[in-house]
Amino acid sequence: MARGDAPRDSYHLVGISFFILGLGTLLPWNFFITAIPYFQARLAGASNSTTRILSTNHTGPEDAFNFNNWVTLLSQLPLLLFTLLNSFLYQCIPETVRILGSLLAILLLFALTAALVKVDMSPGPFFSITMASVCFINSFSAVLQGSLFGQLGTMPSTYSTLFLSGQGLAGIFAALAMLLSMASGVDAQTSALGYFITPCVGILMSIMCYLSLPHLKFARYYLANKPSQAQAQELETKAELLQSDENGIPSSPQKVALTLDLDLEKEPESEPDEPQKSGKPSVFVVFQKIWLTALCLVLVFTVTLSVFPAITAMVTSSTSPGKWSQFFNPICCFLLFNIMDWLGRSLTSYFLWPDEDSRLLPLLVCLRFLFVPLFMLCHVPQRSRLPTLFPQDAYFITFMLLFAISNGYLVSLTMCLAPRQVLPHEREVAGALMTFFLALGLSCGASLSFLFKALL
Repeated sequence: MARGDAPRDSYHLVGISFFILGLGTLLPWNFFITAIPYFQARLAGASNSTTRILSTNHTGPEDAFNFNNWVTLLSQLPLLLFTLLNSFLYQCIPETVRILGSLLAILLLFALTAALVKVDMSPGPFFSITMASVCFINSFSAVLQGSLFGQLGTMPSTYSTLFLSGQGLAGIFAALAMLLSMASGVDAQTSALGYFITPCVGILMSIMCYLSLPHLKFARYYLANKPSQAQAQELETKAELLQSDENGIPSSPQKVALTLDLDLEKEPESEPDEPQKSGKPSVFVVFQKIWLTALCLVLVFTVTLSVFPAITAMVTSSTSPGKWSQFFNPICCFLLFNIMDWLGRSLTSYFLWPDEDSRLLPLLVCLRFLFVPLFMLCHVPQRSRLPTLFPQDAYFITFMLLFAISNGYLVSLTMCLAPRQVLPHEREVAGALMTFFLALGLSCGASLSFLFKALL
């Protein structure tokens, strides 16, 4: 919802632009992890003429490189690092350079990944080049995401939610691109090339959308505002949203992300003698208020990244070889996870349970650790220690449904509850802390994936 005196977003062009930009920020990560079988086939020594994006035995006879573990770790460590460096980068590098430079760098690195499909290369150098690309791409993606969130701070909340929706659909988009490339019927090399060219087209569209923003009157109106004016406008927008919601809970997924950030009607009451905003809020004081919620966020992502995709991508169908076994992992692992994760995040639009004062939240978060042994005991052909207790496909699909929807719901819930636990002027610090702990959880999970893989 825009202010009454603001220009109209003609044909919703600004909204569409931010949706595509959101999609572009998470396309790199999702396209790399969805193509894990392709990379493992290359690292197993398959020639370009026989390399497939997906092979039935997609873990390969040898997985000496631990590709799925390393790609997860080297994707998340840059996020943690650049979350810490954000304040420095914001002061030293202009916003346009950060956003446009990051998009161009990601485009070039993905073009390199696509070009390597046609290059005959031994596994060692191919692994090194791919890991360097993963690290640099995710470093630029972290800068890009942080910079775009900074821009969205000056826009009405609906545009932030459109951006988040684009991010949420990036994984679904990557999984569908994988399935289409597999079903295309062309030779394996052409299929792989087409798959990796797809995100290049997505990044090009993101660049075009960003370059178009200065030429759209609606975007110029908000992006040119001073921070204080933009903050006042955002407060006004949140007040309008709150008036249209029932019981303080947004009535649609498009409102949830930022309505709760400034839920003025559910504010923690300050004591009469408490100073209202005296200088910068203390990070330590804010941390004392949200530490349990932040710990829950860390644990949610630690569990998720410790097995997805490092363990889940190794699970194969127990049925006889055929079409279903070929499409099993892209559908039941990646597509199913992304759809259910997105649905889980949307549930917080309709209810928030348990609330910030309940001790049930830590219990629910800790229960998710059960998914680690459950996935490790599914049908993973390459194992030497643990038995297979859940060989049927139905077990894996059931575990993945619960795993994904609980991940999406608990992540969204913790991010919604944290701002409700602090005073208004402390919410920016709380948001920054939660972003840091989010990245910390991702990195911890990626590191633990090596241990769980070794235990198989």
